[in-house]
Amino acid sequence: MPYETLILTREESFAVITLNRPPANAISEQLMRDLSAALSEVEHDDAVRSVVITGAGDKIFCAGADLGSAFSGPDVGAFIRFGNSVVRRIERFPKPVIAAITGHALGGGCEIAMGCHIRILKETARMGQTESNLGIIPGYGGTQRLPRLIGRGLALEHLLLGTQIPAAECYRLGLVNRLSKDGETLADAKAMAREMAKRPPIATRLIIGAVDDGIQAPIDQAIEIEVRAFEKVLKTEDAGEGIQAFFQKRPPDFKGR
Repeated sequence: MPYETLILTREESFAVITLNRPPANAISEQLMRDLSAALSEVEHDDAVRSVVITGAGDKIFCAGADLGSAFSGPDVGAFIRFGNSVVRRIERFPKPVIAAITGHALGGGCEIAMGCHIRILKETARMGQTESNLGIIPGYGGTQRLPRLIGRGLALEHLLLGTQIPAAECYRLGLVNRLSKDGETLADAKAMAREMAKRPPIATRLIIGAVDDGIQAPIDQAIEIEVRAFEKVLKTEDAGEGIQAFFQKRPPDFKGR
């Protein structure tokens, strides 16, 4: 279906969601609603095994909230809570979500990227939670995800100073998984999506869930989460196929069953 603020395409075994509100791909209520709807469209499409989220253009992935409209509605709290639910949905999505960050990802754009499972950043781009420069704070989970990714002290420094973090530093801190050359970011993300598409879908979903459920739990509880997931996946046809392929010395053909 067509969307007002983004473009959804399917390529081979993955989907690409392109935020499309030039020039800054700024966040509006409609963009978040379109993003949620696009996720719904591909979630139950068995032909789509991974998702790439990127931004239109090569300068800005997403510059954050549209300050002219985002906070002017009658219920700002509802706007923030809904946007948070969409970012959380990305984080919990049962298929790998890869951020192809082809330009600067600032404010809410950084928060959308942090919600993705994997982040690939253009080597000349910057990321950051820059809200404090406007006298406000992050609203889509920036104060919570940044410390989890890079540690409390460094996160506080960047949050309080509203820093735009250069790509090389983002990689050093562990904020992104990989850097890419100018003009190659989306292609690199698509290459990873192709590799992810070869993986067993049920095991992929269970790994995402186990990591998310267990990362903040006490270790004994977290191990139990993993054990339950292991017991579940061992009963799948894909597990049998993977083990059989290992002994037969051939690539497995995972069906998602």
